[in-house]
Amino acid sequence: MFRIISGKWKAKKIAAPKNFDVRPTTDFAKEALFSILENKYDMQSISVLDLFAGIGSISLEYASRGCKNVTSVEMNPKHTGFINSTASELDMSLQINVQRDDVFDWLKKFRNKKSFEIVFSDAPFEMEEKKYYELISLVLNNKYLKENGVLIVEHQSRMKLEHPNLVDTRKNGNVSFSFFEPNKENANQEI
Repeated sequence: MFRIISGKWKAKKIAAPKNFDVRPTTDFAKEALFSILENKYDMQSISVLDLFAGIGSISLEYASRGCKNVTSVEMNPKHTGFINSTASELDMSLQINVQRDDVFDWLKKFRNKKSFEIVFSDAPFEMEEKKYYELISLVLNNKYLKENGVLIVEHQSRMKLEHPNLVDTRKNGNVSFSFFEPNKENANQEI
């Protein structure tokens, strides 16, 4: 069970089937994250890439806040079906584009095709640390971020990510959000 924190569907509770193996971002952590993002971005005019979308907790939050262009990448067909049906039920189908694929394969296939203001990754906590760095590299080196964009990686607080593009890490209990700026020489000029 998770709830949408703010926007059109504020306080809407969403229950996933009990057999889903998911760990939605906590309300506390989501509130902290969106407080930062809403100070920097107009949610109605940005595009978002949600990697490891799970059951759509983050994607639905963006859509509820007025984001019209959310791409959700998730490998589990039950989860993608759940995101699609929930988006349809909440009249968000035109805002959320669900892609069923392995995140790493998807990032390799769509290199340099589209840029986003926000790329959010909530990989499974058991993912190896080297895979986090592979993910960061794929996003930053393939123009997935617009010039004013940010890559946000959600991870366990005990993992400390080091990278030249790391600009901030915010800890919320056992979960941290690390913020990465785009590569300056590769920043896409598209507005």
